[in-house]
Amino acid sequence: MAKITVKDTEITVVKINDEDYISLTDMIKAKDGEFFVTSWLRNRNTLEYIGIWERVYNPNFNYVEFDTIKSKAGLNSFRISVKELIEQTNVISLQAKTGRYGGTYAHKVNG
Repeated sequence: MAKITVKDTEITVVKINDEDYISLTDMIKAKDGEFFVTSWLRNRNTLEYIGIWERVYNPNFNYVEFDTIKSKAGLNSFRISVKELIEQTNVISLQAKTGRYGGTYAHKVNG
């Protein structure tokens, strides 16, 4: 586990399967609190980005189930957790961890 500092906020970076994942939980705690990730996943643009990333980098991505989920994005009744998204579509761009370093992690984007 490593830490980086962004605008005076320490952000955790963990290795999962030899890939760097950055803590979304740490980033949003500094701004909006715990409920932001769920709201972020409700956004159609967020899901479209995740879908494109997964199609490029994840050969086991479940496109059919993801398209069903994406079609509900933006509806008031639509809610999905990172854990549910992983279970239903096999996404690898997001990880949900429990325990000491628990939280939501996103694949680190280099560039």
